Amino acid sequence: MEGPGALAQNAAQDFRVMKCFVTGASGFIGSNLVRELAARGHEVKVLVRPESDLRALAGVECERVPGDLADREGLERKMAGCQWCFHVAASYHLWLPDYQPMYAANVQGARNVLDAARRASCLRIVHTSTVGCIGLPKTVNGRLVPSDETRPFSEDQLAIPYKASKWQAERIAVELARAGAPVVIVNPSAPIGPGDVKPTPTGQLVLDFLNRKLPAYVDTGLNWVHVRDVAAGHILAAEKGRIGERYILGNAEGNWTMKETLQVLEDLTGVPAPKLKIPHWVAKAAAQVDEGLSFFTKRPPRVPKAGAEMAGHKMWFNPAKAVRELGLPQTPPRQAFADAIAWFRANGYVKK
Repeated sequence: MEGPGALAQNAAQDFRVMKCFVTGASGFIGSNLVRELAARGHEVKVLVRPESDLRALAGVECERVPGDLADREGLERKMAGCQWCFHVAASYHLWLPDYQPMYAANVQGARNVLDAARRASCLRIVHTSTVGCIGLPKTVNGRLVPSDETRPFSEDQLAIPYKASKWQAERIAVELARAGAPVVIVNPSAPIGPGDVKPTPTGQLVLDFLNRKLPAYVDTGLNWVHVRDVAAGHILAAEKGRIGERYILGNAEGNWTMKETLQVLEDLTGVPAPKLKIPHWVAKAAAQVDEGLSFFTKRPPRVPKAGAEMAGHKMWFNPAKAVRELGLPQTPPRQAFADAIAWFRANGYVKK
């Protein structure tokens, strides 16, 4: 959405030292982004809530400021003097007894942060979306073709509240870009690697495998990407991204079936991969029952319906645009899994 003059101006900017504002810095992607920014010599200010778990930021040099996504005026004051803003924070849940807080964080929170960054005159605003806001891969001549940024988002995907909330947030980012805000959108696929403190659903898969808590699997597929490549992709988006555009932060060689993923984990660890494959209809039926019980217990289901529904599709994506325009690194996914395994083992997550 930028003309040649704007692109030339981008190229002329000095990116050696920038003052950066980061939301979601205590999360998996956010903490890796903060570490990468600091390693490159940038000044980093991170927004944290009083109750935030800050273990992922241990040992990294950054300014920590208390705040909340709901406080737009406070956000603007805290961003004063920052050239780059990275909005990484999000509420990621596949099941909640009440989804309103998630919509408030993901939709209104995004509007508050992006608008505050615009008012604070940030030179670049990078909004972290998800590949869940990109249409599912289609089959052509019997072959599944990974989706790129042009693949239309379907109405069916809106049935999953998390995806619906992130889609609404992405629309806000696009609208602000069209109104002149310097917003660039990034859509990470399935990150894996070190520093997954909480851990995320992708990290939990590795951890369950290591702890032999994965007796079976569903025939699904994901696009795996090293979390450090995702962090680098955010910075490259600030440096080179075109305003109003979105970029898939994935790996061209990372489109693996779950069976292929588990085989790699077996190769790297020596732990036998599960052989039992559960049919999709069984997984969906079990999720229906599990979630029905959660309605009464208020405890999260082990397998939410949204998760079972998502597992019915191979979430394969094509990051060629980010590689071509941004220079997105392409660390082999096998290395990402090796780094994740080493980190979980070194930090006491794996039972002896």
